[in-house]
Amino acid sequence: MIDVDGYLAVLGVDRPAAPTAGALRALHRAQVERVAYENLDIHLGRPTGIGAAGSAARIVRGRGGYCFHLNGAFGALLTALGYDVTLHRAGVQAGPRDPAGAGGNHLALTVALDGERWLVDTGLGDALHEPLPLREGTYVQGPFTYALAPSVAVPGGWRFTHDPRGSFTAMDFAPDPVELASFAAEHERLSTSPESAFVRVLTAQLRDAKGVDVLRGCVLRRTGAQGTDERTIDSADDWYDVLTGVFRLDLSDVDAPARAALWHRVRAAHQDWAAAQGR
Repeated sequence: MIDVDGYLAVLGVDRPAAPTAGALRALHRAQVERVAYENLDIHLGRPTGIGAAGSAARIVRGRGGYCFHLNGAFGALLTALGYDVTLHRAGVQAGPRDPAGAGGNHLALTVALDGERWLVDTGLGDALHEPLPLREGTYVQGPFTYALAPSVAVPGGWRFTHDPRGSFTAMDFAPDPVELASFAAEHERLSTSPESAFVRVLTAQLRDAKGVDVLRGCVLRRTGAQGTDERTIDSADDWYDVLTGVFRLDLSDVDAPARAALWHRVRAAHQDWAAAQGR
């Protein structure tokens, strides 16, 4: 069970009277605008599970997560509100040279509604603002253009192609339903392996109708219709102000020593990266 009323209060959305397409779009927009894609707990050394109830409780107390948390919780919320939700094994293709396929590093959702199926994904960071009808075509959301097509890599599956300015190339998902628990081993790898991008780089991302804010380490980027603005954050106070202000994160449970240690690690990693780039 999840705290549906508490979850909806975080989203700033009233409980829908019925599971309609309009309500689905409103819920999706609210989640990606108010609940950050973020991996702070990995860098704080505080491992998390991916159970839907636990992930929803994280959201209620002002935190986010990555795909297993965000889509797991959102899928549970939609189910509680009467939507017909299916969880799918998926794979994010980081770059065009990486293999495509539903390797399991991502959890995707679809919703069956009024005779149509929708791709619902609040766990892609800088991607979807609203659900997409699961039909082949090109879709514009704010300044970004996406594409949906049957997957070549996954028989019977679908492929979402990100805008060229996005943080990844594409995502493929398989047609068969899966259980959230089937992602536990991959979550363990992504949150602990030195090879994982989540372990290497701290990130927070939040989408809105006009663009996306992305923090990677000490670098904050805003991408919208006019292009991308970027700045490097040089102080701990400013950095934490960005996390709590821009990304709406409640960090009241992170004490002063933990905050200082986290900033030191993030700043040191940024300096090492800048030196390697000759900056």
